[in-house]
Parts: sequence; C-alpha cells; structure tokens
Amino acid sequence: MPPAQSVDYTQAPPRLVLDEFITKALTSTPPELHPFFEAFGTLYTRKLWHQLTLKLYEFFDDPRSQPFRVDVFHYFVRDFESKLNQQRLVEMATKVSKEIDNPQTQLSFLTSLLSRIDTEKSKEAHVLLLANIAHAKLLYGDLVGTKTDMDAAWKILDQLDGVDNAVNAAYYRVAADYYKAKAEYAPYYKHSLLYLACVDVASDLTRDECLLRAHDLSISAFLGDTIYNFGELLMHPILDALDNTQYDWIKKLLFTFNEGNIGKFEALAPLFPQEPILEQNYPFLRQKICLMALIESVFKRNANDRTLSFQSIAEETRLPLDEVEHLIMKALSLKLIRGSMDQVDQKAHITWVQPRVLSRGQIGELATRLGAWMEKLGDVEKRIAPEVSVSA
Repeated sequence: MPPAQSVDYTQAPPRLVLDEFITKALTSTPPELHPFFEAFGTLYTRKLWHQLTLKLYEFFDDPRSQPFRVDVFHYFVRDFESKLNQQRLVEMATKVSKEIDNPQTQLSFLTSLLSRIDTEKSKEAHVLLLANIAHAKLLYGDLVGTKTDMDAAWKILDQLDGVDNAVNAAYYRVAADYYKAKAEYAPYYKHSLLYLACVDVASDLTRDECLLRAHDLSISAFLGDTIYNFGELLMHPILDALDNTQYDWIKKLLFTFNEGNIGKFEALAPLFPQEPILEQNYPFLRQKICLMALIESVFKRNANDRTLSFQSIAEETRLPLDEVEHLIMKALSLKLIRGSMDQVDQKAHITWVQPRVLSRGQIGELATRLGAWMEKLGDVEKRIAPEVSVSA
C-alpha cells in the first residue's frame, strides 16, 4: 500500500484482490491488528456488510490503527462502499480524513466521496458529509467555501423530518464555529445551543471542549445585541465546566445579567480586564445590564401594576433621570417591551414583556405570585358563594 499522502483520492483505487490486500496488510501492520484484517477477510467473503461495518468502526477507533486508516479506507472500503449504510460510511470517512495532514489532500478525500453519495437516496449522509467538508474548509480559513457548503447542507436539512442527531450536530457545530470566526455573537449563540441539544455533553465532549464552548457561549451572550434572556444557557449543564476555573466569575456575571442586578455587575466589573473583549465593550455592557434591570423590574410586577415612573426606573437602573427616556425607547425598539410613555408626567406604561426562558429562581417568584393570585381567587369564591346559594 503506497503512502497515504501521495494518493490521488479523486481517482478510483486498483480493483480489490482480497487475498493480496489481506496478505500485504498482515506483513505491514503490528500483530495486535492482525485479528482485524482476518475478520475483514471473512466478513467480506461472506458479504456480511453490517457486521463488517461494525468491525471497521472498531478498527478505526483503535489508536494503533492510526497510521493505516487512510489506506484501509481507500484500498479496501471503497470496493464495497455502495453496500454500506451511507451515513456510517461518511462517519468513517470523516474520522479517517483527520489522519491526512495536507489540507488540499484532505478536502480531495472528502469531496471525492461526496461525488459518490446519492443525494436523493441518502440525504442525511449527504448533509453530514457537506457539513464535515465545510468544517474542514473553516479550519483552513476558507470562510467563503464554508458558507457555501453550509447553505447547501441547510437547504436539504430544512426539508427533512426525523433527522439523526449526529447529522444535526455536524451542521450546527460548523455553523456555530463559522459565526464565531466571523464574530457574529447572536448567530453563534443560537447555533451553539442547538449543537449542544444534539449531543451528550458528558460523553461526546472532552473537558477542554466543554470549557471552551461554555466560555464562548458566555461571551456571545454578553455581546449579542439581540440576546436579553440568558435562562436557556443558565440551565444548561455546559456551564458547570466554568466552575473552579479562571472563568468562574464569568458564570457569576451571567446570573448577574439575567437578574438585572446592577450592583453585582459593578462589583464584577474590575475583573473585565481578564477578558479584553468585555473591557472594550464596557459601554455596551453597561447599557445592556440597564435594559436587563428594566425588564426584570417590569417582570416582577403584577400585570395591573406596570406603570413605572421615570424616577423609579432611574433608581433601579442607576441612570441619571435624563437618560431614562432613551433607555425606554431602546427597550421598545428592541421589542423587549411594549407600551407607551407619558413624557409630561414622566411615566412609562408597560403592556407586554418579551417572553423569557426563566431561571429556577424566577420560576420560584412566579410560583409565589401564582399562589397569591389563587388565594385572592379563593377569597372571591368565599364571598360570592352565599349569594350563589341564595339565588339558587
């Protein structure tokens, strides 16, 4: 078998002669791998394609197979790849491609397979491979090529029902990483959470990957200009990766924003130089915490008590009185609230607050308010019950 890096993967390999392949493999690989090749020969001869797929998975997962993975795929698997489950084939090919150091060669390896996948019959496999090709291009700095493949993958994915989690995860992972490279915080936040919804954080991600993902999600939550509710992130186990690390203060800052607690925000602000991007965006963050404080203030009030004076808003947001009007207008323009302002009486009447994913603490507060409402309802029932009995 020739060295993997010198192979042209756009060309079909020589026709497989099984005995020759197995003999050559047994003479060029360590004895510990020989049982794999002996099993390959038996399963191939008996045309047990499913069992052969499982054995190939086992082989590719064995660290000792690393130097031989590309050759086994190219000279052996390609002979019968059309008989395999196409999604499993793509998963194997993606794993194997990571052993190819040359970027152009790696892309040739994957795009060659793409041309052999039947899009109509194997749509999920096609999407999975497109997403993995896009990710390879992203790693090599080809943002335009990445976006092109992402769009092509989404066009198919958006039409499918009941898609395998592995396929969804591959798409959302590359989409999130693309938006991270573009420093587009809100799209990164959205796609990264969707990616995490498709994987098992405990088993599919390493500790370092969890820490990096939790850090990046937090930064995007702070800097995303349309993100004003952190509840979904705060309840996700990925944030546990920040505990007892140099980023544990970032987790505290997330809770601070979600509470709209300006006092805690100011107490944590001296730590911002540890994250230069937060320090550089301090004015935006200061405005954001004021908006969060306004939202939280409205949310805590009963539906019939949502007329706020400019003075009370100034006190809760720690803003000068003459900046309150601008803050309310900003909240209205972002569709965080609906309502009206009386500039003469300096009051804001809020009729609606943006729906939110609530933290456990906020759910507790809502439960308390619901309990109080039920008590009032019970009192009303007691008062009208005698009247209903008399009229009956």
